[in-house]
Amino acid sequence: MILNEFPSLMPVYNRFKVAFDHGEGPYLFDAEGKRYLDFAAGIAVSALGHCHPHLVEVLQEQAGKLWHTSNLYEIPHQEKLAERLTEASFADSVFFTNSGVESIECSIKAARKYQSFKGCPERYRIITFEKAFHGRSLATIAAGGQKKLTEGFGPMMDGFDSVPFMDLEKTKAIICENTAAILVEPVQGEGGICPASPEFLQGLRKLADDKGVVLIFDEIQCGMGRTGKLFSFEWAGIEPDIVAAAKGMGGGFPLGACLVKGHIGEAMTSGSHGTTYGGNPLATSVGNAVLDVILEDGFLENVVHSSKLLFEKLNGLKEKYPDLIIDVRGQGLMIGIELNRKVRPILEGMIGRGFLAAASGLNIIRLLPPLNIGREEIDLAVTFLDEAFSHLLNE
Repeated sequence: MILNEFPSLMPVYNRFKVAFDHGEGPYLFDAEGKRYLDFAAGIAVSALGHCHPHLVEVLQEQAGKLWHTSNLYEIPHQEKLAERLTEASFADSVFFTNSGVESIECSIKAARKYQSFKGCPERYRIITFEKAFHGRSLATIAAGGQKKLTEGFGPMMDGFDSVPFMDLEKTKAIICENTAAILVEPVQGEGGICPASPEFLQGLRKLADDKGVVLIFDEIQCGMGRTGKLFSFEWAGIEPDIVAAAKGMGGGFPLGACLVKGHIGEAMTSGSHGTTYGGNPLATSVGNAVLDVILEDGFLENVVHSSKLLFEKLNGLKEKYPDLIIDVRGQGLMIGIELNRKVRPILEGMIGRGFLAAASGLNIIRLLPPLNIGREEIDLAVTFLDEAFSHLLNE
C-alpha cells in the first residue's frame, strides 16, 4: 500500500485547532461538550445563530419534499423570495446565486450588459476601491487588486480601475468613456471594518447619475440586517442600481442574490446568465424563513439597540487599554477592534477560553455576532475580551 504524501484537503486554510459538534443560538459546542460563545457567526453567515427553531423546521419540512429541480422549471419558493426582497428594497428583480462571489460576478456582468444593451459596448471598466474584497474568483481578485490575493494568479483580468477608499475626487477623475460602473462595499469587511460615510455614498450616487455609470454595492457581509437596516446603504438615504448579497441571506445555508433595478434587469435577457443550483427549492425555502425573522416588527431596531450597547462597552475597553487598542469602529453588529499588534495569537487564546471572533487583516479583531444576540451574551463577550487584553498586557 502506497501512502499519499499529500494532505487529502487542499491546504489553503490556516485553520484554528478546534472542531465543533453542534450549535444552539449564539453558542457552539465541541465533541466534549465545551461551550463557545460565537461572535464570528461563520463570518456573518449564521445571522440568526445556530439551529434557529424556525429555520430548522422549514429546512426539515422542505428536505422531506423536494431539494432541487434546476432553473429549467418554475420554483415557487424562489418567486416568493424574490417578491419579498423587491417589496422590502430598492430592487425590481433578483437573480439567485449560491455565494457572494457569484453575486458579484452577476453584478459585474449585469453592469456591462446594461451598457451594451443601451448601445455603449465600449463601457466595460469598473471602478473599485483600495483594500476592497469582493471574492476569490479571477474577476473578483482583479477587482480587489490586493497582492495577497492576486499573487501567482496572473495575468490579471483587465477592466478594473482602483482608487483610494472614500476619495470622491479621485473617483471622479478616473471616470472615462470606457467606465461602466462603480463597485463599492458600504462597509469594507476584509479591508479593516471601515464604513463609508453617508456623504461619500451620496456623492457616488450623484457621480454615477451625472456620468451615466452603474452604481453597485457589495453588501455580501454588511447586508441582510447586519447594520440595523435590511441593506446598509439605506443609512445614506440613497439607492444603488445593483446590490450583491449573500452570507446572512441563508442563515447558514448557501444562498446569495444579485438585486437590480428595472432598467438593469431588462438588459439581462433569456440566456444571458444562469446557474445550476442557485435559488433551488431548498435554498430559497430557507431564505424565506430567514426573512420571516429579519422582517418581523422590531427585529432591526433591536439590532441597532444591541449595536449601541456593544459599541459603548467596547469603547469602555478602549479607554481601559489605551496602549493596546487603537480604534473601535464599524456599523451595526459589524465591528472591528484595531490593536497595535497581530491578533491571531489573541484569537487562539480566546478560543481556549471559549470565545470565537474573526480577524480582519493582521491586527483587527472582527466581531460579527448573530443579529438576535442578547444583552447577557454581549456582556459575556466583553468580559472575554477584557480578560484577554488584561492577560496580554500582564504577560
